[in-house]
Amino acid sequence: MPPTSRPDPDPLAPGAGPFQEVRRDDCPWCGSRRLRTRVRAPEGPRRSPGTFVVDECRDCSHAFRNPRPTADGPIRSDLAGRLRRRHHRTAARAMLPYPEPESWLDVGTGHGYFPEAAREVHPYTAFDGVDPTSRVERARAAGRIEEAYQGLLADPEIIARLRGRYDVVSMFHHLEHTADPRAELRAARTVLRPDGHLLVEVQDLARPFGTLAMGPRWPGRVYERPRPLHLMPLRNLLAELRSLGYEVVAIGSCAPFPPRVHRIIARRTVLPPAPVAPPPDPSAP
Repeated sequence: MPPTSRPDPDPLAPGAGPFQEVRRDDCPWCGSRRLRTRVRAPEGPRRSPGTFVVDECRDCSHAFRNPRPTADGPIRSDLAGRLRRRHHRTAARAMLPYPEPESWLDVGTGHGYFPEAAREVHPYTAFDGVDPTSRVERARAAGRIEEAYQGLLADPEIIARLRGRYDVVSMFHHLEHTADPRAELRAARTVLRPDGHLLVEVQDLARPFGTLAMGPRWPGRVYERPRPLHLMPLRNLLAELRSLGYEVVAIGSCAPFPPRVHRIIARRTVLPPAPVAPPPDPSAP
């Protein structure tokens, strides 16, 4: 069972800092308290102050930043804008075997570089974008997306506006940088049309450099690439997708840089109705 939601930490509580929340003692994925520390190091001079810690759950293997940065800290950047244009087109071509999408929402779009490249592969598709930063508005002004929504996909206002609107929802290196990856996956299902597809790319925790990607020895640190809040084992992510009513139709690997990356395509299915208990037998004693 997923862990229950936790109240927002008190910024004055012991262990909290100006850029860090209070350290948690349970796994954000499964709720287990069997944690072990995988990485512990001071932050670099150009990053947020404090000690950088990555914990791993001994039960489900989920790795996560603990404590995680506050909203004022540097949580994520426009990673999609740093990927090669060729990689963007390759990711867009992954949807060619499926029905041509009329509408596509890119989550965590940043400056909108992926929709700009994907339009070369899907010229008749309308691309929109959602991002927690104001970059999404600049992407719309630059013509890379048609409609822009600032915030997280799981924000109630955004879900209400976009319910059942899209044939494809893409998330490239987005889930790792959100406080609640499950909420984003649920929201994606809400905004997808029946039989719509979810296209996800996530880092592979099991490969070499997996946990290292969250630590200070990340090989790409010269580019100031932010470290993810979560690294989800593939089995956990696939199980969550299936429990939400997705059918996983394709799993592949792509590696523009280490660590290795999973590319997952899942189709939104209709959840089976909940089983109904038979009525009680009035003749039973």
